[in-house]
Amino acid sequence: MQLTGLVGKTAFVTGAAGGIGRAVVDGLVASGARVFATDRQADPAWSATEGPVRGTALDVGDEVAVQRVIAAADADMGGFDFGVNVAGILDTTPVADLAGDAWRRVFDVNCHGTFFVCQALAARMASRRQGVIVVVGSNAAGIPRKNMAAYAASKAAATMFVRCLGLEVAGHGVRCNIVAPGSTLTPMQTGMWTAQAAEERVIEGDLASYRTGIPLKKLALPEDIANAVVFLLSDQAGHITMADLYVDGGATLRG
Repeated sequence: MQLTGLVGKTAFVTGAAGGIGRAVVDGLVASGARVFATDRQADPAWSATEGPVRGTALDVGDEVAVQRVIAAADADMGGFDFGVNVAGILDTTPVADLAGDAWRRVFDVNCHGTFFVCQALAARMASRRQGVIVVVGSNAAGIPRKNMAAYAASKAAATMFVRCLGLEVAGHGVRCNIVAPGSTLTPMQTGMWTAQAAEERVIEGDLASYRTGIPLKKLALPEDIANAVVFLLSDQAGHITMADLYVDGGATLRG
């Protein structure tokens, strides 16, 4: 199946400097879209005035900055057809040791940042009566994880926010969906590995920490997640909204 509805479209992408975000940008460009990319540290290549990718530095937890950047980029790009929020941070501190500031920072990025970005984009899309928003969440939003309370809770909150937003803007022709990755070969994932054979342990699971393994016996690549995102942006997903698509190799034993 050839995906359609992507050529010539414009997309706003957060968390775009690496990992899944970079794969999303690459997938959109390969599909013929133009992208405005953002991350806490901008890629020097985004400063080009020509080409399919432009962008700037942005902390999605800064509401004022989000409003300013989206307003300017929306005008500069002639309006956004797509919005993809990938920006996120991880904290693996046990609850007993988790400082309030660390909890708030995780929520500032993963939950509040999702709200700020999606609110600003959805308002503009609704006024034009067309647009698609995809938020990259996590399968941790749907299954308890030891030492991941802040991350899982923030992703769960963001997931329900996106579904509620999707309900509110559906009548304005705007679709909102979530892609929930499992373990994916990104710096966020490998940064948690402290022992040899860590990848094999993730794949096989760990009974002691009540963590299931991955039935497909492999970790996702960033491109696996990006492919799901691009599909949800395409015309072929034109009747899909408020969906929470798990792309985790079956790790959570749910769809």
